[in-house]
Formats: sequence, structure tokens, C-alpha cells
Amino acid sequence: MSQRTLKHNTILLLVTIFIIAVNMRPAITSIGPMLDIIRDDLSLTNAKVSLLTALPVFCMGLFASFAPLLNRKLGLTRSMYLMLFVVGIMTALRGFYSNYVPLIFSAIIIGIAIAVMGPLLSAMIKQTFPERATSVIGVYSFGMGVGSSLGAGLTAIFFESTGSYPFALGIWAVLAIAAILFWRLSVQGEINLQHEEGEKAGKSNAHGASPWRKKKAWLYLLFFGLQASSFFCIITWIVPLATDAGMSLVQASTLLSVMMTLQIFLNLVFPMVYERFPNRRFWLLLFLTMGLIAFGLFWTGEYALMWVSSIFMAIPLAGLFPIALLFPLDATETPEDTNEWTAMMQTGGYLIAGFLPLLIAMVYDWTGDHHNTLLIFMGLFVSMIVLTFMIGDREQNVE
Repeated sequence: MSQRTLKHNTILLLVTIFIIAVNMRPAITSIGPMLDIIRDDLSLTNAKVSLLTALPVFCMGLFASFAPLLNRKLGLTRSMYLMLFVVGIMTALRGFYSNYVPLIFSAIIIGIAIAVMGPLLSAMIKQTFPERATSVIGVYSFGMGVGSSLGAGLTAIFFESTGSYPFALGIWAVLAIAAILFWRLSVQGEINLQHEEGEKAGKSNAHGASPWRKKKAWLYLLFFGLQASSFFCIITWIVPLATDAGMSLVQASTLLSVMMTLQIFLNLVFPMVYERFPNRRFWLLLFLTMGLIAFGLFWTGEYALMWVSSIFMAIPLAGLFPIALLFPLDATETPEDTNEWTAMMQTGGYLIAGFLPLLIAMVYDWTGDHHNTLLIFMGLFVSMIVLTFMIGDREQNVE
């Protein structure tokens, strides 16, 4: 194969990874702008309508461990085809059926599909780009950031243009069609996750198999859960926090848009920086400290400082997720082990992430004070600082 052909195939695969990653968020984030409209149209309680966003995140945790099993049964290539097809069909279903039961059903199934896709994609990156995995994880996280922002930002525009929230929710199925086409073009034949042979395999299996028995894997799980919680909590509650401080809904929504737009581009930049300067602890402590400063600025209630806070907040939201995705790659020798560790990390992590936004809602209902919400945010970041020292640097992870 010529160098030109190899370069073309590599670029095509990177574009495919990006498009698949884009598919892993709009079906969740598109619900947020439509929550009030769906609630009023279907005469639902706030608790019932909130399940449309909580259930997919719970399922992303509960079913992440299905990824290694499905990989063994179907192989990575066919498993990815199946999951993309499921996401597309379930998203399209929302465009035709606006009843509560189909919406809940689609939320659950989409959550399961995303749960499987994440570990499979990480394992493929580990195998296909062993020397550039950090940068490719940046493409992956960049795609997820784009997907989050598209779902949150354009769904309301689709609704205003058509007057139909089923259409605004179902239109995102086109992303799955695009991902399937690119997967077909970039992947020829079955991708088999490699196992090391001989003495190295024995060492790898002793180190990497059964991550549920590894203290390091549990630390990764907790950290991933807390950083995912911070993302979903902040995205969910930053607008109510801002309006509670006196901002108009338009101002608060713009503040969120600025934060998410900056996050998108930083999602791509930070992994490139990590590859050149791979000290995990330094970056984690820097980002977490900036997050605490951002919460302090937001607490003042001064509009100018709240805008500065949104910029500061985008930095840890963009930087923490790619590092968390790199933890299993740092700690494992084979793509199969990476798949196992990532599945475990996301299983427990997304269960935590699904619970904490609901906890904030319950605390706010009980106290009526969003200062407690900010305290919970700060508690998440302080806990991650403690975990950072327990996890250690990259060099310690691979020992």
C-alpha cells in the first residue's frame, strides 16, 4: 500500500471516528430544550419528563459491560453497525410517535447502544493508533462535544421552524445514517481486537484481566463518574443558576452556548497538548483548580464575573473527559484489556453521573437555594482532586 493511500485511509478512519462520536450525544442533549414543551403537551410531571434525560445516562452505565461480550459474539465491525443502526432507528422513532412510552423506550435503547459504542471505539483506537492514541482520543472527545452542542443548540431552532417537537427530536437520525456510510467506507472486513502472545500475554492478562479486582480500575471508575457528573450537572443546572441570579433566560442560554462552544474546540486541542506534555496529574490539578475558581466567580452573582466563570468552566469540562478516556489506555497492554477496563469505568461512572443531577434536583426542591447546588459542584471537584493524588501520574499507571 502506497504512502498516499495509507494517509487517505487514515484520514477517512479519523473522520469516521469523529462522526460516530457525534452520534453519541444528540439523542440525549436534544431532549433538554424540549423538556417543557414535552411536559405540557403530554401532561407529564417534572419527575416523569426528567427521566427522558436521566434514563439514557443510567443505561450508559448499566450496559457498558456488554461491549466486551458483544465484541466476542459479533466482532467489533458488526457490533458497531448494529449499535449505529439502533441509535438511528430509535431516534427516528421519536419523529413518528410523540407518546410518552415510545419516548421512554427510545431513551433506554439509545442509552444501551451508546454504552456499547464507547468501549468499542476506545479499544479500536488503542489497536489502530497505538502511537497516536492520545491525539485520536481528542478527535473522539471533539466529536462528542460537537454532538452535545448540536443537540442542545439546534433542536429548538428545528422546533421553531416546524412547530413539531417530534420532528426536532427525530431529525438527528440522519447522523446515524452518515456514520453507517462512513463506517462502511473506512472499515473493510472484521476488526479483531488483538491479544498478546506468549510471556507478554501472560503478564498483560495478569495485569489487565478482571479489572473489577483492581484498585486502580476502581479509582478510574470513581474519577470518570465524578467528571461525567460534573458535565451533566453543569449542563443541566447552569441556566437555572444564572436565571436565579437575575439573568434573563436568553442571557443564561447564551452563557451556556459560549461555554459549550469553547469546550468543543478545547476538546480537540487538549489531547494534542497531552501527547506532548503527558503529565496527567499536572493537567488534572490545573483544570480542577480552575473549576473551583469558576464556581467562586459564579457565586458572586456579578454578571461580568459570571461570564468570566463560563469561560473558566469550559476548560475543565473540555480537559477532564479526554484524560479520563486515556486512563484505560495508559493502564493496559492490549486492545481487549482496554475494552474491559473502559467498559468497567463507564459502567460505574455513568451510573454515578445519572444519579447526581437528580440529587441536585432533590436538594433544590428541599431547600430552594442554589447555593447548595454550587456547593455540590465544588464538592465534586474537591473529590476529584483527592482522586488525582491517589491515581498518580501516567508512569505510575502502567507499572
